[in-house]
Amino acid sequence: MNFEWFVALRYLRSPHKPAVLRLITLLSVAGVAAGVATLVIALSVNTGFRETLRDRLLGVTAHVNLTRKGSEGIRDYHALAEKLAARPGVRSATPAIYQTVLLSAGGRARGIVLKGVDPGLESRSAEFLGRGEGQAARADAAARFAPDADGIEALLVGKILAQELKIGAGDYVTLTSAQGRLTPFGMLPRTRRFRVTGIFDSGFYDTDTNWGFVTLPAAQNMAGTGDVVNVLEFRLADLDRAAGAAAAIRAAAGEDFRTSTWIEQNRALFSALSLEKLVTAIFIGLITFVAGLNILVVLAMTVTDKARDIAVLISLGARREQVRNIFLWQGLAVGALGTVIGLALGYAAAWVAGTWQLVPLDPGIYAIPFVPFHPNPFDALWIAAASLGISAAATLLPARSAARILPVEILRYE
Repeated sequence: MNFEWFVALRYLRSPHKPAVLRLITLLSVAGVAAGVATLVIALSVNTGFRETLRDRLLGVTAHVNLTRKGSEGIRDYHALAEKLAARPGVRSATPAIYQTVLLSAGGRARGIVLKGVDPGLESRSAEFLGRGEGQAARADAAARFAPDADGIEALLVGKILAQELKIGAGDYVTLTSAQGRLTPFGMLPRTRRFRVTGIFDSGFYDTDTNWGFVTLPAAQNMAGTGDVVNVLEFRLADLDRAAGAAAAIRAAAGEDFRTSTWIEQNRALFSALSLEKLVTAIFIGLITFVAGLNILVVLAMTVTDKARDIAVLISLGARREQVRNIFLWQGLAVGALGTVIGLALGYAAAWVAGTWQLVPLDPGIYAIPFVPFHPNPFDALWIAAASLGISAAATLLPARSAARILPVEILRYE
C-alpha cells in the first residue's frame, strides 16, 4: 500500500472525523449507489422491452418479405421459394396470402387478418402455432389444419380473439371476404364456414387478437385469386443480416420483385426505444452527477479540516503531487464503493423483478403482460466508468486546493 492510499483510507475511516463530514460521506456513497442502481434498472427495462418485443414480433413475422411490384401476386411461388430457400443464410422460405375478413360466431362478429399458409412449412417457422388448445397443440402439422369429416376447412385463431368471441376448439364460425364473386344478382361477398381446430398463444397481443390461420388453398378460395400468393416470407439464420439477405434475394428474384425487412417495417418502434435508452441514461445519470457534487463538498471540507495535517506532511517532505493524490484516492474510494453497491443492488433488483414478473402491464397497450427486466452485463462497464469518471472529476478542485497549501501560513501560529 503506497503512502497516498494509506493516508486517504485513514482520513476516510478516522473516528475523529466531524459528524457532519461522516454524514455527507455516507450520503455521497448512497447517492452514487442510488444513481448507479437506478440506471441499471432503467436500462434493463429498456433492453427487456426491446428484446422481448423483437423476439415476439419475429415469432409471428418474417425476417424478409418478397412481394411482386404492383397488385399482381406471385404465381410461380413453388419454384421461386425452392430456388431462394437454397441461398446461403436462408433458413426457410414460406408462401403466404393475407386478406382481411369478417369472422362471425354466435351472434358476434369482428374483422380479422386471415393468413393462408402451407401447414408443413409454416409450422416449422412459426412455432407458436403448436402452443395452445385443441388440434393446434399437436405435433403433426397436418392434424392442425385437417378438415372435419364433412370437409369443412380448419381455422386457427388467437387466444384473446377466442376469449372475446367466446369460441373454442371444435366450434364452427363463418368467414366473409370483401372480395366478392359475380352472380346473376350482382356482386356478392364470399362466405364460407370453418371449424376452429385450435387456439394458439403467440405471446404477442396484436397477433392473438386479430389473426387467424387457414391453409393456403382455403385462403385462395376466399380471395378468389386461384393458385397465387401475395408474399414469400423468409426466415434467416442471422436476423441482424436481414438487409444484406434482402438485397441478395431481390437480385435473385428479378426486377419485378421488391423486398422489405423486419427492421424497415418496425424502424419507428426500435428507433423510439433507442432514443428512450439515450434519454434515460442522460437524465438518470444526473443522479450520479449530484452525488459527485457531494463528493466535492466532502473533500473540500476535509481539506479545510485537515489543513494542519497537510502542512505537517509537506514540512516533513511530502511532495505536493502526493498530497493531491491523497484526495484523489479519497474521492475515488467513495465513488468506487457507491458504484459497487449500486451495481449489486441494481442487478439484484432487476433479476428479482424479471424472474418473478413483479410489475404487471396491460397487454392491450404494451403488447406484453409484464415489465421485462433484461440486465445487460456489458452495461456495467460503461456505467462504472461513467460513475468513476464523475467521482474523479469531483476530486480535482479540492485536491488542487490541498496541494497549494503553504505550510508556513498554516503553522505560523501553531
